[in-house]
Amino acid sequence: MGPLPEFTSDGMLPPGDYEVSLNELRESILVVGPADVDAYHTWNAGWRRHLVGCLETLVRQLWQVGIDEVFVDGSFTEDKDHPNDIDGYFVCDLMRLASGELERELNLLDPHKIWTWDPASRRPYRGYPKRQLPMWHQYRVELYPHFSGLHSGIRDPLGNELEFPSAFRRSRRDGKARGIVKIQFEGPTGAQL
Repeated sequence: MGPLPEFTSDGMLPPGDYEVSLNELRESILVVGPADVDAYHTWNAGWRRHLVGCLETLVRQLWQVGIDEVFVDGSFTEDKDHPNDIDGYFVCDLMRLASGELERELNLLDPHKIWTWDPASRRPYRGYPKRQLPMWHQYRVELYPHFSGLHSGIRDPLGNELEFPSAFRRSRRDGKARGIVKIQFEGPTGAQL
Protein backbone atom coordinates (compact mmCIF):
# COMPACT_ATOMS: atom_id res chain seq x y z
CA MET A 1 0.00 0.00 0.00
CA GLY A 2 2.96 2.37 0.05
CA PRO A 3 5.47 3.80 2.47
CA LEU A 4 3.16 3.74 5.50
CA PRO A 5 2.33 0.48 7.27
CA GLU A 6 -1.08 -0.67 8.49
CA PHE A 7 -2.23 0.58 11.89
CA THR A 8 -1.35 -1.35 15.03
CA SER A 9 -4.06 -3.06 17.08
CA ASP A 10 -4.14 0.19 19.11
CA GLY A 11 -5.09 2.14 15.97
CA MET A 12 -1.78 3.98 15.53
CA LEU A 13 1.13 3.89 13.13
CA PRO A 14 3.80 1.51 14.42
CA PRO A 15 6.64 3.34 16.21
CA GLY A 16 9.08 5.01 13.85
CA ASP A 17 9.55 8.01 11.60
CA TYR A 18 7.96 7.66 8.16
CA GLU A 19 9.14 10.10 5.52
CA VAL A 20 6.66 10.61 2.69
CA SER A 21 6.08 13.12 -0.08
CA LEU A 22 2.83 15.03 -0.15
CA ASN A 23 1.67 12.86 -3.05
CA GLU A 24 2.57 9.67 -1.16
CA LEU A 25 0.64 11.01 1.84
CA ARG A 26 -2.45 11.51 -0.37
CA GLU A 27 -2.23 7.87 -1.50
CA SER A 28 -1.40 6.45 1.93
CA ILE A 29 -3.43 4.58 4.52
CA LEU A 30 -3.88 7.92 6.32
CA VAL A 31 -6.06 9.21 3.48
CA VAL A 32 -7.43 6.28 1.49
CA GLY A 33 -7.94 4.17 4.60
CA PRO A 34 -6.89 0.75 5.84
CA ALA A 35 -7.05 -2.31 3.62
CA ASP A 36 -9.92 -3.78 5.69
CA VAL A 37 -12.67 -1.55 4.27
CA ASP A 38 -15.41 -3.48 6.09
CA ALA A 39 -13.88 -2.64 9.47
CA TYR A 40 -13.50 1.02 8.44
CA HIS A 41 -16.79 1.61 6.58
CA THR A 42 -17.13 5.16 8.02
CA TRP A 43 -13.62 6.19 6.92
CA ASN A 44 -13.83 9.76 5.55
CA ALA A 45 -11.21 9.79 2.77
CA GLY A 46 -12.66 12.99 1.27
CA TRP A 47 -12.22 14.92 4.51
CA ARG A 48 -8.73 13.50 5.02
CA ARG A 49 -7.79 14.48 1.44
CA HIS A 50 -9.06 18.01 2.16
CA LEU A 51 -6.89 18.18 5.29
CA VAL A 52 -3.83 17.13 3.29
CA GLY A 53 -4.57 19.89 0.77
CA CYS A 54 -4.64 22.43 3.60
CA LEU A 55 -1.46 20.96 5.07
CA GLU A 56 0.22 21.25 1.68
CA THR A 57 -0.55 24.98 1.54
CA LEU A 58 1.19 25.57 4.87
CA VAL A 59 4.09 23.19 4.20
CA ARG A 60 4.84 24.91 0.89
CA GLN A 61 4.87 28.28 2.67
CA LEU A 62 7.37 26.88 5.18
CA TRP A 63 9.53 25.55 2.34
CA GLN A 64 9.50 28.99 0.70
CA VAL A 65 11.07 30.53 3.81
CA GLY A 66 13.71 27.81 4.08
CA ILE A 67 12.11 25.39 6.57
CA ASP A 68 12.28 21.82 5.35
CA GLU A 69 11.69 19.66 8.43
CA VAL A 70 7.93 19.32 8.96
CA PHE A 71 6.32 16.52 10.99
CA VAL A 72 2.63 15.63 11.38
CA ASP A 73 0.78 13.42 13.83
CA GLY A 74 -2.24 13.54 16.09
CA SER A 75 -5.56 11.87 15.33
CA PHE A 76 -4.82 12.27 11.61
CA THR A 77 -2.11 9.60 11.97
CA GLU A 78 -4.44 7.27 13.85
CA ASP A 79 -7.35 5.12 12.69
CA LYS A 80 -9.93 7.77 13.57
CA ASP A 81 -12.37 7.89 10.65
CA HIS A 82 -12.90 11.68 10.79
CA PRO A 83 -10.04 13.50 12.54
CA ASN A 84 -10.77 17.09 13.54
CA ASP A 85 -7.49 18.41 12.18
CA ILE A 86 -3.81 17.80 11.51
CA ASP A 87 -1.29 18.59 14.25
CA GLY A 88 2.42 18.91 13.73
CA TYR A 89 5.62 20.80 14.23
CA PHE A 90 8.52 22.13 12.21
CA VAL A 91 12.16 22.67 13.12
CA CYS A 92 13.32 26.29 13.04
CA ASP A 93 15.95 28.66 14.37
CA LEU A 94 15.27 30.19 17.80
CA MET A 95 16.48 33.68 16.90
CA ARG A 96 14.46 33.80 13.69
CA LEU A 97 11.35 32.83 15.66
CA ALA A 98 12.02 35.10 18.67
CA SER A 99 12.70 38.14 16.48
CA GLY A 100 9.35 37.75 14.71
CA GLU A 101 11.15 37.43 11.36
CA LEU A 102 9.74 33.96 10.68
CA GLU A 103 6.16 35.00 11.42
CA ARG A 104 6.51 38.10 9.19
CA GLU A 105 7.96 36.09 6.28
CA LEU A 106 5.23 33.48 6.49
CA ASN A 107 2.42 36.03 6.73
CA LEU A 108 3.73 37.72 3.57
CA LEU A 109 3.01 34.40 1.81
CA ASP A 110 -0.35 33.54 3.35
CA PRO A 111 -3.35 35.55 2.11
CA HIS A 112 -5.13 35.05 5.47
CA LYS A 113 -2.15 36.09 7.68
CA ILE A 114 -2.66 33.06 9.94
CA TRP A 115 0.92 32.53 11.12
CA THR A 116 1.03 33.27 14.83
CA TRP A 117 1.38 31.27 18.03
CA ASP A 118 0.36 34.11 20.34
CA PRO A 119 -2.09 32.70 22.91
CA ALA A 120 -4.10 35.94 22.64
CA SER A 121 -4.83 35.11 18.98
CA ARG A 122 -6.74 31.93 19.92
CA ARG A 123 -10.48 32.07 19.29
CA PRO A 124 -13.30 29.74 20.28
CA TYR A 125 -15.00 27.44 17.82
CA ARG A 126 -18.53 26.15 18.40
CA GLY A 127 -18.59 22.87 20.26
CA TYR A 128 -14.85 22.86 21.03
CA PRO A 129 -13.63 23.51 24.58
CA LYS A 130 -10.15 24.56 23.41
CA ARG A 131 -9.57 27.91 21.75
CA GLN A 132 -7.86 27.54 18.38
CA LEU A 133 -5.12 29.41 16.53
CA PRO A 134 -5.97 31.36 13.35
CA MET A 135 -4.28 28.68 11.20
CA TRP A 136 -6.66 26.08 12.63
CA HIS A 137 -9.72 28.21 11.86
CA GLN A 138 -8.58 28.74 8.26
CA TYR A 139 -6.92 25.42 7.44
CA ARG A 140 -7.76 22.95 10.25
CA VAL A 141 -4.01 22.47 10.68
CA GLU A 142 -1.83 23.50 13.63
CA LEU A 143 1.91 23.50 13.03
CA TYR A 144 4.11 24.60 15.91
CA PRO A 145 7.69 25.86 15.73
CA HIS A 146 10.31 23.75 17.46
CA PHE A 147 13.93 24.33 18.40
CA SER A 148 16.09 22.44 20.85
CA GLY A 149 15.06 23.13 24.45
CA LEU A 150 11.46 24.15 23.64
CA HIS A 151 8.90 22.18 25.62
CA SER A 152 5.52 21.19 24.23
CA GLY A 153 3.34 21.43 27.34
CA ILE A 154 2.82 17.65 27.13
CA ARG A 155 4.12 15.60 30.03
CA ASP A 156 5.39 12.04 30.27
CA PRO A 157 3.96 9.60 32.86
CA LEU A 158 6.49 10.89 35.42
CA GLY A 159 5.38 14.50 34.94
CA ASN A 160 8.40 15.67 32.93
CA GLU A 161 7.58 18.14 30.19
CA LEU A 162 8.54 16.84 26.75
CA GLU A 163 9.92 18.55 23.66
CA PHE A 164 7.80 18.17 20.50
CA PRO A 165 9.91 15.36 18.98
CA SER A 166 9.38 13.18 22.08
CA ALA A 167 5.79 14.24 22.79
CA PHE A 168 4.57 13.64 19.24
CA ARG A 169 5.97 10.13 19.19
CA ARG A 170 3.77 9.05 22.13
CA SER A 171 0.03 8.54 22.26
CA ARG A 172 -1.80 11.01 24.49
CA ARG A 173 -4.27 8.25 25.35
CA ASP A 174 -1.85 5.83 26.97
CA GLY A 175 1.71 7.10 26.43
CA LYS A 176 2.61 4.24 24.10
CA ALA A 177 5.19 4.82 21.38
CA ARG A 178 3.70 5.55 17.96
CA GLY A 179 4.82 6.51 14.50
CA ILE A 180 5.09 10.03 13.12
CA VAL A 181 5.11 11.29 9.54
CA LYS A 182 7.82 13.56 8.17
CA ILE A 183 6.91 15.43 5.01
CA GLN A 184 9.62 14.92 2.43
CA PHE A 185 11.04 18.22 1.26
CA GLU A 186 10.55 19.08 -2.40
CA GLY A 187 12.83 21.56 -4.13
CA PRO A 188 11.61 24.57 -6.11
CA THR A 189 10.75 22.42 -9.14
CA GLY A 190 8.82 19.91 -7.01
CA ALA A 191 11.66 17.39 -7.05
CA GLN A 192 12.01 15.40 -3.87
CA LEU A 193 15.31 16.01 -2.11
